[in-house]
Amino acid sequence: MTEFLKNLMPHLVSGGLRLLGALAIIVIGWYLIKFAERLFRKGKLFGKMEATARSFLISTISFILKVILIMTAIATLGVNMTGIVTLLGSCGVAIGLALQGSLANFAGGILILLCHPFRVGDYIEVGDKSGTVKSISILYTVLTTVDNRDVVMPNGSLSNATVVNFSSEENRRVDLDFNVSANADVDRVKKILLLVADQNKMVLKDPAPFARMTDRDASSLIITLRAWTKKENYWDVRFDLLEKVKLAFEKLDIEVPYPQMDVHMHS
Repeated sequence: MTEFLKNLMPHLVSGGLRLLGALAIIVIGWYLIKFAERLFRKGKLFGKMEATARSFLISTISFILKVILIMTAIATLGVNMTGIVTLLGSCGVAIGLALQGSLANFAGGILILLCHPFRVGDYIEVGDKSGTVKSISILYTVLTTVDNRDVVMPNGSLSNATVVNFSSEENRRVDLDFNVSANADVDRVKKILLLVADQNKMVLKDPAPFARMTDRDASSLIITLRAWTKKENYWDVRFDLLEKVKLAFEKLDIEVPYPQMDVHMHS
């Protein structure tokens, strides 16, 4: 028994020292990771990022560092890491195959948060969907439509789609086409349109409004009015110009042609 204890004692001391070393690595490493997280949050690089992207990246870096820390502690105990790494690799492949769609959304979310094709509060159009960006998460983006419905879009498809961002520029142009009689005085119609635009206080003076004949068909001329405004005033200006032009045409007897059909009766 004495001989057994003598042989066992070195192993116990060695195991105890390894255990203490592993615990010391975990405690000190955990503290350093938390300290690094605080530095990241206060750093200029991460400070310029959007809140969601910043939080996600810091959490991801922290997770990776913690995994490395735990693996290092396990290796300190003398455990063979080859089998563990192989097992983790197999689990990773299985999980990846099971979550292909989610991983695509995850990757799309990273691209959106890093490249900023749009931000929260922007009005965007994607395919037949349009609305104001309500939130951007790692997997999904939520749009609020003009009639107050939420549209949840997966980031995987969103990151590969053509996105029209109506809020990325400070100013927007309002384009309106008006049909008038083929016999109408084009210069007079243009002056009316420019006068209506000039009287609207939300229409910008620079660039100046534009009115020209842009097309015609068998029974009418098409006169186009283009006016610039601040992006937040776009819809107000569009609706105001449509209403004011209609009233001006009626007041000044500008004829607006309507579709007609000639029916010939044979007895």
